[in-house]
Amino acid sequence: METTAKARSIRIAPRKLRLVVDLIRGKKVEEALNILEFTPKSGSKVVSNLIRSAVSNADAQGKIDVDTLFVKTIFVDGGLTIKRFRPMPMGRAGKVRKRTSHITVVLAEA
Repeated sequence: METTAKARSIRIAPRKLRLVVDLIRGKKVEEALNILEFTPKSGSKVVSNLIRSAVSNADAQGKIDVDTLFVKTIFVDGGLTIKRFRPMPMGRAGKVRKRTSHITVVLAEA
């Protein structure tokens, strides 16, 4: 059995989140949460909350043994980009892109 959880429009750039996600792909849930707890990246808190949510979803289904779960797939997609402008030298305007991310986690039984 598999269970999923998604987080959408997270205000962290996908490139930064992928660094965190690559650390836990294929690991057991307990081990992944331990890794995320000691990872000094801002995205680690978001990803750990998402994994806890997926575990809770699996527990709510009732057919899955929560102790045997592992991270089957986890990926980060780009979300909406918020566009802003800042003043630049010589009277110009520079574009600032504030990127967002969508994260998807799939947990499966070992």
